[in-house]
Amino acid sequence: METASVWSATNPIISVTILLLASLLVPPLTERLGLPGLVGLLLAGIGLGSYGLGLLDADTETIKLLSDVGKIYLMFAAGLEIDMAAFQKTRNRAMTFGFLTFAIPLAMGTGLGAVLGAGLNRAILLGSLLASHTLLAYPLLQRLGLVKNEAVTVTVGATIFTDIGALFVLAVCVSIQQGEFSWLSLALQLALLAGYTALALVGLKQLGKSYFRHNSHDEGSQFLFTLLALFLASVGAQMIQTENIVGAFLAGLAVSDVLGHSQVKEKVEFVGSVLFIPFFFIAIGLIIDVPTFFEVLVRHGTTVAAVVACLLVSKGLAAWGVKQIYGYPRREALLMWSLSMPQVAATLAAALVGYQVGLLSEVIFNSIVVLMLVTSTLGPLLTRYWGSRLGRPAAAPLFPENDQPPAPHLSEPLNGSVGSRFSVMVPVHNPETEPFLVAMAGRLAKQHGGQLLPLAVVQPLPSLERCDRQLAIYRQRLTKAADIGQRLGVPTTPVLRIDDDVARGICHSSREQEAHLVIMGYGDFTLPARLLGSVADQVLHQGTAATAVMRLQVAPLALERIVIPVEDLRSPVIAQVQLAQQVAQATHGQIVLVYGSVPALSPDDRAALQRQLSMMIPPAPGQLPSPPPAIAIVDQTDLVGAVLQIAQPTDLVLIHYRSLGSLKISPLDGWGGLLLQRLDCSVALVREAVVPAAAAEVEIR
Repeated sequence: METASVWSATNPIISVTILLLASLLVPPLTERLGLPGLVGLLLAGIGLGSYGLGLLDADTETIKLLSDVGKIYLMFAAGLEIDMAAFQKTRNRAMTFGFLTFAIPLAMGTGLGAVLGAGLNRAILLGSLLASHTLLAYPLLQRLGLVKNEAVTVTVGATIFTDIGALFVLAVCVSIQQGEFSWLSLALQLALLAGYTALALVGLKQLGKSYFRHNSHDEGSQFLFTLLALFLASVGAQMIQTENIVGAFLAGLAVSDVLGHSQVKEKVEFVGSVLFIPFFFIAIGLIIDVPTFFEVLVRHGTTVAAVVACLLVSKGLAAWGVKQIYGYPRREALLMWSLSMPQVAATLAAALVGYQVGLLSEVIFNSIVVLMLVTSTLGPLLTRYWGSRLGRPAAAPLFPENDQPPAPHLSEPLNGSVGSRFSVMVPVHNPETEPFLVAMAGRLAKQHGGQLLPLAVVQPLPSLERCDRQLAIYRQRLTKAADIGQRLGVPTTPVLRIDDDVARGICHSSREQEAHLVIMGYGDFTLPARLLGSVADQVLHQGTAATAVMRLQVAPLALERIVIPVEDLRSPVIAQVQLAQQVAQATHGQIVLVYGSVPALSPDDRAALQRQLSMMIPPAPGQLPSPPPAIAIVDQTDLVGAVLQIAQPTDLVLIHYRSLGSLKISPLDGWGGLLLQRLDCSVALVREAVVPAAAAEVEIR
């Protein structure tokens, strides 16, 4: 094993290859066991380190570099997740809860450190590690439709206070550890931190808005600017003798509003979540001394239990305190407690810094690792439990009549294009799936008096003879597609294109032909597709026309129901609604809305919920009459389980592309990705048209 470690240490490419392989394979396996993906990455680090296979060495420059980048990226991502608009709405209450959930754990942790015999500086650092929290369970609340609940928005806003406070305490403790302490130096350090915080938050935000305004169509430059802001803020923090993770968190807060919900933000989060952040967790596993870790659990089990209990009790007291001050119901207070429980991002990054500078002993550091494992598992479980049972005041109806979701505007088919003939483009490639896809595209085009555009993209081959054979094959496929269009009675114009990149050829052809909708097929989620991205993935990312990537298990006319999973009552996905109406009218199918409900709804609440769901599918003007949508309210808070429970072989389930998830730690971690993997019926990934900014301004006017 020593030879393998030396081999990888002298060849950085080997180390990176091992890290990539572990990041790809380990989290999905861990999640199948019901554990968070980051736990699997920690275990992978232990298994790959000196106490396992010995393939990686934590002391090599490659691992140190990737670990440092992952550490600041983790804090940057934590800053990006903060919704400043939500914080402003509940600022006073968020600051109150932020103060309580910071001060109480800080005081109790400091007291625990003193009892354990640590010096004042080390005790305060231990308290600060317990004071922050990570919104690990926030995606669960999104699925439960609770993100607008005041208790949730207050907890989210409190994260700003706790994380900045914890990082400030860390910076002061480290500066004291590395130099001679004086009240003057402490005051100077705090003044520098306050000034740098204001400069980073205001300066980077204004600079980012100006840069994005002048480079609104260049996503590459926007992406690079965002990364530059991260590293500039980190370097700036080091220049004032502060840890770089402080600057990284401030950079995340500053550019969060600038990025909004853009594709650039998705790419920034994607790069971190699939590369650098997993590398950081693996690196943490590499530095864990396994014999010492188990010795700590056995010989110092009381200390470990005390640290965990101190965190749970102090966070509980903070939630109880805000309940007493503002009169939150008991279940909302418990939800705030569980949501503020996980200790991952700021805690683990700060603990690593404290351990590296000698402020934390191995006993305390390993106790923090155990704390992270316990809270990252227990917190989401309790959040799901209390969120699904969240009580509401009896005097207020569950779904007020005047709080209806905005009805989507469906005056134009699919993307609202005006003045051009409706056209549906369908790339032909797989002879087995082509007939169903072409038939679906043809029926949708015929319904609007439009045209069908079968497309074949042929990649050039080195041999002219082989290229001619390939062209002949695809011309035959286009002819078959044209025959289907003619039998359906829809005007059909085959399109043949030669392009080095198939996805790019589809995107360019759809723009050249002014296609309103692109319908294409997809295969299973194989290992190469996860590594490189399939053609469908690339078209969904790069294309501008409305796109539906379908897996049709039956012929279009055999589809009896078009199923729309509803995740958030107040945010209907217009792309799903529009396509559902078009498919329902073309196939004479029934639209079904599926909503996973809180168990044991009262009859009045269930009736109000049914009325609210029915408003998501308004009548389509100018179209043939169709039956009203059916409403399926399933007593499951898990939307995936609700859809799987009612799905039938003749259903077509429409999933919005953004519902695949944030792609953090493991691919396809959203409910949409889970459905794609587990459904046996027909499925379609739907993405709305991407309207250029100039065109959007014209439409608004």
